[in-house]
Amino acid sequence: MANRLRGRLPPLLRETLAEFMSTFILVTFGVASVAQTVLSRGKNGTFFTINFSWGIGVTLGIYWAGGISGAHMNPAVTLAFAVVRRLDWIKVPVYWLAQLLGAFIASAAVYCIYHDALNAFDGGVRQTVGVNATAGIWATYPQSFLSTGNGFADQLFGTALLVSCIFAIIDKNNNSPDQGVAPVMIGLVVFVIGATFGFNCGYAINPARDLGPRLFTAVAGWGCEVFTAYRGWAWIPIVACLLGGVLGAIIYIITIELHHPVSDDVDKTYHPVSGSHFNEEEPLISSKSNFVS
Repeated sequence: MANRLRGRLPPLLRETLAEFMSTFILVTFGVASVAQTVLSRGKNGTFFTINFSWGIGVTLGIYWAGGISGAHMNPAVTLAFAVVRRLDWIKVPVYWLAQLLGAFIASAAVYCIYHDALNAFDGGVRQTVGVNATAGIWATYPQSFLSTGNGFADQLFGTALLVSCIFAIIDKNNNSPDQGVAPVMIGLVVFVIGATFGFNCGYAINPARDLGPRLFTAVAGWGCEVFTAYRGWAWIPIVACLLGGVLGAIIYIITIELHHPVSDDVDKTYHPVSGSHFNEEEPLISSKSNFVS
């Protein structure tokens, strides 16, 4: 049976499934770490364990699917690679949908596992704000003092850091690690962003990681307040992260990649995260209509 299925999926469907599964892995470990910390009231988890779990979740997601789709697990990463012509634009909405669905299903799985603990914590009354609020287990929400502008800048900057560091890690003409080590390094990037910029609003840095779980909570008992709370915060992890991802990619290319010495011996390698074979010496502004080989 396995041999009959082997190699039968069309390439795009194979990549879609890989994006779904890698995002599922990421969000499962990440959200579960928050659930354990919140529902135990800090007895079985800390901010460190949350940051560590999200970082390891990214690493494992890339090991799951890095050689198939690139394991973006993040619409901001997908958009950034499309903008700089390292991913076919036709894949963008497909990847986004797979990532969103993976995050949604992962949220449902964590909810089922922690259902009894949730009831013990809030008495079965799901709350978005307040002492017994649990919506923040799944999606990100800002501190009460955080302004909309500051929150937007937080997510823009954090996502730009993430994507620019990803570009640095996979740049074979710079100081990139071995391909097998790259997932660990990218996971550490997520860890350090959480450890340094997690206080304001939980460092979503990923529209799918935030919107998928938020949609789940909306239908699982928390209601529409998950979109309206904190001055309608829900749009910021989407818009700011998408813009930040593109900004981070362009900053790395302009400041580093465009200045690599030109060589006849071009490095053309499959990269996890980009999900494609691409020419490292090809400039951002290219006469080619498609950067994917």
